[in-house]
Amino acid sequence: MSDTKADKISELRERIKRCRKCPLYMHRKNPVFGEGSINSRIMFIGEAPGRNEDMIGRPFVGSAGKLLDDILSEVGLAREDIYITNTVKCRPPNNRTPYKEEIEACLPYLLEEISILSPKIIVTLGRVSGEAIRSTLGLRWRGITNERRVVKEIEYDSKKIKLLSTYHPAAALYKPELKEELRKDLGRVKKILEEEGKERRRTLYDFFT
Repeated sequence: MSDTKADKISELRERIKRCRKCPLYMHRKNPVFGEGSINSRIMFIGEAPGRNEDMIGRPFVGSAGKLLDDILSEVGLAREDIYITNTVKCRPPNNRTPYKEEIEACLPYLLEEISILSPKIIVTLGRVSGEAIRSTLGLRWRGITNERRVVKEIEYDSKKIKLLSTYHPAAALYKPELKEELRKDLGRVKKILEEEGKERRRTLYDFFT
């Protein structure tokens, strides 16, 4: 049995490559696994791969990914500062919204990713990931407009995690007025990370004094 975080992620990746739990495997060119720092305290969760992601086998490499990278940079974060993945690992035909059965088939992989990486902050991008995570935790989904206003502290796998929801970058491409809302929400993520860092430094200081 693999012991290190990297080994466990590699093992999970191999299982996803072989996955045939739903019909999406028949349409994919590449399954799209998460990427980024496996030691990051921040995990972003999107919906499903699009055409570019399916072609390359990497998450958020199309125009929505470029917008996300730009906004992350504007608020003082970088792609390498985060780990980013999707709820569904294979592209639905014509980029349609994943069906409920497809989400349910893939959800165990996502939950295993969360358990392995043990992030301090989870940011869900769009309805699909927001609703999937909340339903798993027994929470009611009230829509992006309501959920993005609240930072929830949840417990998963015996660990405390701060949970935020915001718009998917693709939505901001179609509705430019959402870009500023997305920017505000990602700015809040940066502030939470900074506050957590201050608290951790205070705790260490108290320990050594």
